[in-house]
Amino acid sequence: MKKLFLSLFVVCLTAGAAVGVTTGITDAAPTASQLTNISTRALVQTGGNVIIGGFIVEGTGPKKLILRAIGPELIPYGVPNVLENPTLELHDGTGALIASNDNWLQNSGHAPTVATESAIIANLPPGNYTAIIRGVNNTMGVALVEAYDLSETIPSPSVLSNISTRGFVQTNDEVMIGGFIVQGAVAKRVIIRAIGPELIPYGIVNGLPDPRLELHDATGALIASNDDWQHTIKGGIITADQVAAIRASGFAPTVPTESAIIANLPAGNYTAIVRGKNIVVGVALVEVYDLDMGAAGNSD
Repeated sequence: MKKLFLSLFVVCLTAGAAVGVTTGITDAAPTASQLTNISTRALVQTGGNVIIGGFIVEGTGPKKLILRAIGPELIPYGVPNVLENPTLELHDGTGALIASNDNWLQNSGHAPTVATESAIIANLPPGNYTAIIRGVNNTMGVALVEAYDLSETIPSPSVLSNISTRGFVQTNDEVMIGGFIVQGAVAKRVIIRAIGPELIPYGIVNGLPDPRLELHDATGALIASNDDWQHTIKGGIITADQVAAIRASGFAPTVPTESAIIANLPAGNYTAIVRGKNIVVGVALVEVYDLDMGAAGNSD
């Protein structure tokens, strides 16, 4: 278990050397808009194919969050094969288990509606964190991992800067679906990535070879897409070639078949969907990085 977790942690959160990600923590002042609530829906299996969500807290003080592992609540939305009894673990940047839950007890305004679901409230100092969802007794099914920002005001002294989730991408309703919310008075500049082959050197032998990426707005409309980051797909909010901006961002994927989108997003709810090209399945990573917190690439 310890060896497994550490390998997953390196892949999902601190793989700066592996996937071109800068994970240094800064005390930079928060920007006028922030990434707040984040979630990812995917199929939870066993072993290395559980859901693993990573996030970074940056800023000058702790960030109050509620983390949730949701399964049965998805049933009324027509999601088949849900995870009936999800468990939740929270690990810090060293890989240490700092909190866990199986069947929630706390109420924060974001309490799960089903007793078998899990939740943790935490005040987290700046650093790297990983949330892991498994099924009780190695059960499998579709689940949702979520982090809600409980800060009283936006902007707050600390922010969620980089968020990522690793899961097993299948087809139809069992693709990987990542949601996030932008709050604030100005647009938020982000890069969204779909990573697959870069996971293989870390022992993930079934990495999704050619992940495709879609970005949808709160109405469900497709506003951007990409299949192979070195080839921009113009349309929606993408009006110019993005390859140079992706390279300049410092977050360019290292494998040509992986996908990336840079977007300037006004306040609102957004969904990133990762699918395998030609209905291929495998393990992938969906990521959202806040480019306003560091050196951003060229404008698209």
